[in-house]
Amino acid sequence: MLFVKLLRKKIFIVLTLFLSFLALFLANAQVVYAANQVDMKNTDTTVIEYLRLKVSDQERRAWLTAEKKSWEPWLKEQKGFLGRQLLWNPQKQEAILLISWATREDWKRIPQEEIDKIQKLFEEIAKDLTGETLSNPFPIKAQGELFPQ
Repeated sequence: MLFVKLLRKKIFIVLTLFLSFLALFLANAQVVYAANQVDMKNTDTTVIEYLRLKVSDQERRAWLTAEKKSWEPWLKEQKGFLGRQLLWNPQKQEAILLISWATREDWKRIPQEEIDKIQKLFEEIAKDLTGETLSNPFPIKAQGELFPQ
């Protein structure tokens, strides 16, 4: 009887550990890239910039307004910019931005200083609209690039 109790206890422990590791593994799965290395080196194909931001339901309108007043006009002036989609996931309280570029080269050619300047403007507008004073109200949670197949 004691042997059966010990065996059950060990099986329970092993099963619990296995399920815990499985849950941790599945909870952290993030797939951002949708191309192989050969495609990523090809600068002549259309590329989609992927951004995932933390945006709560209460601050969704502020995020959209900040996007419209900062990134939207700036992007329209950029060589190779084809358009963008602004999506919102209410379950995860996240925004997904899909920004289409004619080529990867067009996108990557933009100087980082220019991007930083527009990001700063976006954050200033967002802070004014949300009342946040210390940090970016809509931090980037993930980013990457996607290639149409």
